[in-house]
Amino acid sequence: MTTPTVPDERRDARRVHTRRAVLTGGLGGLLAIGGGTAWALDRFVIEHVEATNTSTIESSTVTSVDEATNGAFTSDTYTSDTATITVTKHTSGSGNDALAWFVADITVSDATIVRSAFADDEFGENIIAYPSTIAAQVGAVLALNGDYYGFRDTGIVIRNGVAYRDKGARQGLAFRADGSMRLYDETTTTAAKLLADGVWNTLSFGPGLVSDGAVISGIDDVEIDTNVGNHSVQGTQPRTGVGVIADNHFLFVVVDGRSTGYSRGVTMSEFAKLFVDLGATVAYNLDGGGSSTMVFNGTLVNNPLGRGQERGTSDILYVAG
Repeated sequence: MTTPTVPDERRDARRVHTRRAVLTGGLGGLLAIGGGTAWALDRFVIEHVEATNTSTIESSTVTSVDEATNGAFTSDTYTSDTATITVTKHTSGSGNDALAWFVADITVSDATIVRSAFADDEFGENIIAYPSTIAAQVGAVLALNGDYYGFRDTGIVIRNGVAYRDKGARQGLAFRADGSMRLYDETTTTAAKLLADGVWNTLSFGPGLVSDGAVISGIDDVEIDTNVGNHSVQGTQPRTGVGVIADNHFLFVVVDGRSTGYSRGVTMSEFAKLFVDLGATVAYNLDGGGSSTMVFNGTLVNNPLGRGQERGTSDILYVAG
């Protein structure tokens, strides 16, 4: 198992997108603060850096990010020697029932170009940046907001073949280097076992949406991380998810929402049905709401909350191209 670099000093930093304190400590280190209010501040505001320079195992370039399309995007295709990506905007209904969603149909010849990247190139809690900023820093052709791993201190986090966290807690999603994708129970395995099985990336949010080509029953009643500072994932919401049609053939889907007359959002079962209709055999829900973001060829193609404004997150899933 590859061991990430751990910071060896404490420093303070104020940045445009957040005010944070970088704390001394290795993987799993936490700052002990007395009192309920102080705990909440530490849990959701104070940055805990556990690993720096996480992209040193990857090559990266920087590209510019154009202005958001504010929902005006319709369709575009990218083709290279290793990937073909077609992103299409879909709409239905009108008025209170209007819906807008964006589908990226992705075929790759090498599944390891489907990658993850951390905000500020650092692993830890409460480290955030706009998805478009992270995407530009790694030269992503296509990017989605990830699972916001930094909001919690549990889950199995394997990114680009490196294990950063091994605290199984929920249903996860595993991308293997052979181009396959599967749902799994984090509590029944370890990061080491997953790496040995060829897992390239894991995501830890959920719930799983589709299994064996069918909508998973009961997903409208599943709650994810109902802890302090978190909102329900249920109801009609903006959504981000990923799916697979066959080995090396993936789907990234973002549904806009909370915007009357433009897009209402979808329930969890409606979201799963979108994936089934697209031919997915497996699909998984990621962080949604105001975080739901799709960046393609340097442009924010969806319209988060109808305002065209991204929200900071801790990570992205992207295609290197």
